[in-house]
Amino acid sequence: MKNQFYYFLILLSFAISLFMVPGCQPKKENNNIAKTLDEYLSGQATHFRFNGNVLVADKGEIILQKSYGFADFDTKRMLNDSSVFELASVSKQFTATAILILKDRGKLQLKDSLRQYFPELSYSGVTLYQMLTHTSGLPDYERAMNEIWDHSKIAFNKDMIAFLAKEKLPASFAPSAKWEYSNTAYAILASIVEKVSGQTFSEFMAQNIFQPLHMNRTRIYNTRRSLKDTISNYAYGFVYNDSLKTYQLPDSIAELKFVYYLDGIQGDGIVNSTAADLLKWDSAVKNHTLLKVETQKEMLKEQALVDTVKQTFYGFGVFLEKSDLGYMVSHSGGWPGYTTYLGRNVDKDQTYIVLSNNNANSPSIAEALQHILNGKPVVMPYAHKEIKMDSTFLQQFVGTYKGKSELTIERIGNKLFRTYPDGFKIELKPESDAKFFYDESRDRQIDFELDVNKKVTKARVINYGIKTEFKKHK
Repeated sequence: MKNQFYYFLILLSFAISLFMVPGCQPKKENNNIAKTLDEYLSGQATHFRFNGNVLVADKGEIILQKSYGFADFDTKRMLNDSSVFELASVSKQFTATAILILKDRGKLQLKDSLRQYFPELSYSGVTLYQMLTHTSGLPDYERAMNEIWDHSKIAFNKDMIAFLAKEKLPASFAPSAKWEYSNTAYAILASIVEKVSGQTFSEFMAQNIFQPLHMNRTRIYNTRRSLKDTISNYAYGFVYNDSLKTYQLPDSIAELKFVYYLDGIQGDGIVNSTAADLLKWDSAVKNHTLLKVETQKEMLKEQALVDTVKQTFYGFGVFLEKSDLGYMVSHSGGWPGYTTYLGRNVDKDQTYIVLSNNNANSPSIAEALQHILNGKPVVMPYAHKEIKMDSTFLQQFVGTYKGKSELTIERIGNKLFRTYPDGFKIELKPESDAKFFYDESRDRQIDFELDVNKKVTKARVINYGIKTEFKKHK
């Protein structure tokens, strides 16, 4: 009996020791990180109007999942974890996967030509591979339909393809000649899915992607304006009207009417989902749940060079880029009222999901969240207040600054401006002797460094809390 008692004490001591070693205390650490993440996001909501849902996961464990703001600005209905967002171009990886599923089943090949499926289109030499990688040279259907299409009619994929066949719009460039982002290519890919499968795009995606992954709140949804179809707990995308100081649905804004007449196009966007469902999707991509291992690797391979300076590549439906914190597989999306981001740090197995239904800067916010999770410094959002500054004092900040890119600061009269390569200028308003904030609603500032002689030597651009340093060149 005594031996049993001592044996019990040894087991008890061992069990207690498990909770004492550093590796077994992630919960407290994660709670602290979650608190900092929430502090940052709450600051973005308070000072820079961030509205949306956020999910951050580390090795599949949710560190933070939270909603900020309204699902409907008119009714003041609040967002929650199950609110459904239009994903915009984050949808492209789903379209790419649909094509790859059909490839794995032997139903098509990536070397197949576009005209094999749509002979009425005049674009010769274009393959499915080139369409997946944005190297097809297909013309921009959106720009053309904005100019020519009858704006009183909802355009669907078949209408868009018939439009291209009729108008015979010239190709932007020869296939594979360069990389250029193409919504046209991905919309036609969705139509190819329909032709090959014999199902509607919506049916195919539900049966072969959403249902197998138990993405129960995800669907193809482009009928909010064209049919009487609704989603419960839908996050309506709103646009801020600066003159009226209020949010409006883009349907009511003249220059955004394309959200109505291009509402039926799918494949380049139109997947609607939740943050929780996107985490399931991210896990499926990581674990090649839906595709053969070699096919999933091809999807995540550097297929086409996007940016020679940043060394950004495109796979099939995703961007690929090395960052200071690890290798990123990601995609953002934008549509009036929505800005979305889904990214995974492959090296650290971290997932970042930011879904905004008021066009907040989701990619920049996600980058700041990644810095916080990995212990890197981030300037927390705060309210900026302009101070008065002698216009002659502004002259010392004027010049060119060099870093990973180039920064140009100009003085016009008694004001300071940042000037971009395309000539666009934005005023910089002083909040201290060496710090200025951009005259806009976004979280951007410039912090100048002065030497002992009060001469400017450096400028640090602070974009949503992340500093980038530039040395004064001239």
